[in-house]
Parts: sequence; structure tokens; C-alpha cells
Amino acid sequence: MTDDSGTHHDAKDAFQTPGDDLLAELEEAYKDLHANPELSMQEHRTAGIAAKWLKDCGYEVTEGVGGTGVVGLLRNGDGPTVLLRADMDALPIEESTELPYASEATGTDRFGQETAIAHLCGHDMHVVWLMGATRMLAEDRDAWKGTVMAVFQPGEETAEGARAMIADGMVKRFPKPDVTLGQHVMPLSAGQIGWRVGTMLSAGDSWEVKLFGRGAHGSMPQKSVDPVVMAASAVMRLQGVVSREVAMTDSAVVTVGTLRAGMSENVIPDHALLRLNVRTFKDQVRDRVLGAVKRILEAEATASGAPKEPEFSVLSEHPVTRNDEVATRKTVATLEARFGADRVQEIEPATASEDFGLFGAAWDVPVVFWVVGGIDPDRYAEAEKAGKVDELPANHAPDFAPVIHPTLQTGVETMLAAAGAWLAPGAKA
Repeated sequence: MTDDSGTHHDAKDAFQTPGDDLLAELEEAYKDLHANPELSMQEHRTAGIAAKWLKDCGYEVTEGVGGTGVVGLLRNGDGPTVLLRADMDALPIEESTELPYASEATGTDRFGQETAIAHLCGHDMHVVWLMGATRMLAEDRDAWKGTVMAVFQPGEETAEGARAMIADGMVKRFPKPDVTLGQHVMPLSAGQIGWRVGTMLSAGDSWEVKLFGRGAHGSMPQKSVDPVVMAASAVMRLQGVVSREVAMTDSAVVTVGTLRAGMSENVIPDHALLRLNVRTFKDQVRDRVLGAVKRILEAEATASGAPKEPEFSVLSEHPVTRNDEVATRKTVATLEARFGADRVQEIEPATASEDFGLFGAAWDVPVVFWVVGGIDPDRYAEAEKAGKVDELPANHAPDFAPVIHPTLQTGVETMLAAAGAWLAPGAKA
């Protein structure tokens, strides 16, 4: 049915579906955020937009949590406290989507380098999902009881944001939630929802490694210890870590995303820089793979006659995201009631990584994290029929951008429905 405001109420649960006016407002907000991305821990404009939105909706708003984090509280009588989270940061990548609202932004990354900036992981969609859900919760307080804690988090890409908010006293400054809920747009068919109990996302470890050589003229390699050859050899050797040191019943990914050395074709430089990323699902596999990476890089330096050992520094550490079984099944039952079982599918663990689980760990409360498809359904169906799903743009690709409809509405509704599993009158915490 429809009330006087034009908001549609769904008989399957206590919450509405977003009306056309709200969806249009959120679409404009999404396009604005997409065109004006901000790098990790630099999300000042985005945080300001989120804070104003929450204030306008009647939330108690705290800004500057952990740098640029925003926390909004909406208290609506006695009942559970539910944490709803959206990450805000963009990536240091140049966008190639050619959308009319594509990013042309540039800035300075955490390494002091000038870079293009783009929302190529979908965090701008996450922000507007939470904006929509918080508005609807504020406008329909008769449908629920309890406290909503809306968290707009900085720095997910670098695994800094959740830790920064927690270090800034988040656990002591805000009510303890009964559950922490989060979601992510992924390259599934738009309108589809993916979930699983237990391990949902992999751990992610990023390192920077400096390899030392001895510089010389390009015509006199005998006078050098060439770090370019050293680095190239190390990168090739690292490809054997997964294929030869990880059991086929386990899994891991080792990716070298940066290899830099020298400035001129006729000068052998004195050092090379690698930045690499490791993804694993099990602690013992993580330890084995990271140990192998360190061993190989040190051995290549020794084999090359390097003047000193490599320098290692940790860039980021994402924990494994593990969904609580009881809380996840409770959430999934609500999602299935709202969307139908055909749209809510159990999926395999993903090798993407998140710092969202740190919030649940900090309070020692359940974590539930799910994914929402963002690929045009017709395009996805064609790719699936042709066996080319892996060729569709995925998160962090320069041409990745979720189709706005139905992705936008689906994400607002999933957040509302999941929150309703706890907040709806009569729900048990």
C-alpha cells in the first residue's frame, strides 16, 4: 500500500520500500559522490555530506571520529542497538567508465604521489545506501524500537579507518551494539544478494619492500648490483608461492601491484621498490605465505650480492571477515522474506578483504556482512551464457561502476530489512 508521502509499504516486513522521490535524491547524491571521490583518510567532503544528512534526519551526530569518521545515533525507545556501516573512501586509480558523472579528480596519495582518484570499489554506493536507510528509519519510527548507530567509516581500502575509529574511543563513546551489519556492492547480477556463514572474505596483507643494489652507468653493468634484475627475478619467483607452497585444499593470492626502479634507461639504479598484497583465509596459510614471501625476497637479495638486506614495512592488514552463524541466519531469513529465496543466494568465500569485522571484535558482538550485485542483469546473463562472467568489470578495475538501478534500491532495502531483523517490534536481540 502507499501512504500520503508516497512511500510504499511492503507487507512482507515492517519497513517500507523507498519512494521515487527518495530514490531520485539518492541517485543525485550518488552521482555527486562518484564525481568527487576522496582518498582514504581524506574523506572530508564526503563526511560532511553524511553528517549533514544525519542531522537533517534527526540523528545525534558525532564527527571527526578517527579522523573523518561520522557516527549518528537515533534512539527510539527501549530495544536493541544495531550498527549499520558504510565505507567512504575511493581509490588511487584513473576511471575509464566514460560515464557522464565519471571522476576527473586528482590528489596526493599516502605515499606523497600525485594520482587520479575514482570510486572504483563502490563505496559511493555504500554511502547512499546508508543515507537512504537512515532517512527511512527516521521517518518511520512507528515500525521499530531500539537504537540505530549509523557509521560512515573512512579508510577501508588501507585498513586504517576502523582501527582509527576504535582507537579514538569508539567503544567507550557509543552504545554497545547487539549486532554489526555491513554490505558491499560486487560484480553479481544487480538485484541479487549473496551471503554465507563463517568465512566471508579473506585476510589481506600489504607490504612495501625496498631492495638495495649498487648503481652504475647502463653501459657498465659489471660495476653494479642491478636491483631491476633482482626485483624482476623476485616477482617471478613469488609466483611459485601459491602453486608450490599452498595445498590444493587451501587457497591464497600473491599479487605484486607496484614495481618501481630507476628514472633513466641508461642508468642502473641503486634500489627497487615492490608493493605486494597477500590474501588468505586461514591463519596458518597466512603465516606460511608471508614467511615464504619474506624468505624469497631476502634470498634473491643474497643471490644478487645486494649490499644489504631488504627493508620490509607493513602497509595494511585486513582481518578475515567471519560471519556469526546465528546472527547471519537470522538476517538471511529476513532478507528471504523480503526479496524471495531466488534473489538471496549462498555464495563461496570471496578473496576481497574488509576491516568491517574489527567493529564486531572491538565490542565482542556478532558480525554479519553480505554482498549486493551491481552488474546490469541483462549484461550479466549474457556473460553467464557465454561463459565470460570473469570478463565483466570487477571492483578496483578502471571500468567498474555499478548500474544505478536496481542496485541503489536493492542496497537500501537490504540494509533496512537486515536492521529490521533486530529493530522491528517484537524482534528478539
